[in-house]
Amino acid sequence: MILQYLSFSLLLFCFFPQVLANGNSTDTFCDRRCMANVMVKKELFSGPLNDNCTILVNITSIQYETMSFNTKEMQMTSRIKVNLEWKDPDLGWMQEKARYPTIILPVDKIWTPRLVLDNAIDTTVEPYTHDVQVRRDGVVDHALILFTTVSCEINLFTYPFVSGSCPVAINGWTEKGCSLKLDISDDVTLVGGDRGEWKTTGVKKIVDPSHRVYLEVFLSINPFGAFVTLILPSVLIMLTDLGSFSVPFEGGERNTFKVTLVLSFTMFLLILNDHLPNGGNCSPVLYYHFTFCLTCLVLSILISMVLTRLSVDDSILICRRSVKVHPSDQNTKTQSNNLDQEKDTGVTTPKTGDVASEIATLQETVNILGRIDERADHVEKKLAFANRVDKFVFGFFISIYILYAITVIAITQTDICKVNNLDFWDMSSNADNSFDYSYTNA
Repeated sequence: MILQYLSFSLLLFCFFPQVLANGNSTDTFCDRRCMANVMVKKELFSGPLNDNCTILVNITSIQYETMSFNTKEMQMTSRIKVNLEWKDPDLGWMQEKARYPTIILPVDKIWTPRLVLDNAIDTTVEPYTHDVQVRRDGVVDHALILFTTVSCEINLFTYPFVSGSCPVAINGWTEKGCSLKLDISDDVTLVGGDRGEWKTTGVKKIVDPSHRVYLEVFLSINPFGAFVTLILPSVLIMLTDLGSFSVPFEGGERNTFKVTLVLSFTMFLLILNDHLPNGGNCSPVLYYHFTFCLTCLVLSILISMVLTRLSVDDSILICRRSVKVHPSDQNTKTQSNNLDQEKDTGVTTPKTGDVASEIATLQETVNILGRIDERADHVEKKLAFANRVDKFVFGFFISIYILYAITVIAITQTDICKVNNLDFWDMSSNADNSFDYSYTNA
């Protein structure tokens, strides 16, 4: 009996440390999937709040790309990749538990931050991947893709020679004592550049005096398309209108030509209205240019119509008294008709008048010819007067166009219009004073 007890004690002494070590190894070491399953079972769907009810999220880098810019609506659509990093102590583990420094977790099994874009009209947030990387110390690495459309007020007064900037305000939030604060890195890169007529020249992080942070996107326009489509046609039409003063105005051909110019100009005015915004703080000077050109074209047509009227009549009024027929003119027409009848029938009317009557007839004929000459002289005087007025109007329009060109160049060289593309923060602060857009310095 004693021998059996000693044998059992010996066996227990030899094999128990190995069994204990194997048991401890099973409890201590766990592979990556095992650790991931352990973390998923924790169901950590709420943020890692500290004692101050604050969550700090680091934005390690931002990759920005402008997708499109709607000039009519003044809206910019962007694609932004944001790399995030935050610490959740409950997701950490001891090295004795698992020797792996990182694990991969499904993105929908833990809490992830929701970013706020203050000036966004529409935003779609998608995870860059459906997994997140978790380090041993509880630091989570995650990436988001933001497809956002923001309202952007750019000074279009000198369109199409325009350059400006548009803010994209990615921020945390503070409300009722709790907050999500962002530490945004200066590592902001631009992807792509040309999108239609607009070109993105740069992007960087800006911190304003109120400690509000946003991305400043710098934009410029390629003026070639708008110049060929709008400015050049309007200038050519106005030069053609000046050239139309060489067309005679007597027959009405000039009026028809000028009406064609007005109809052509109206087509370009419709293109302008479809392409540029109708309102705003700084309306494009092209609207004023097209208004001036259309006014000059219509005024040129009216003057040409008046000159045509003056060339054939003494009055520019449509309703006027009819011209009376002189009796001698009527007698002359009757005598001419009688002569034509005699020629047709071959019958000659016998002459019954004496020499005195023949002299009176000759005198009357001389008077009629004199009145015809007077009328011809009067018509020539009217044409000469209309031509002088036409030359004066031509010089007047040339002077107006030269002064207008000088005025436009002078106005476009001065900065007379300002825009505030950060007014969305002013409106937000007025609507809710308790809302604070804040960030943390790196």
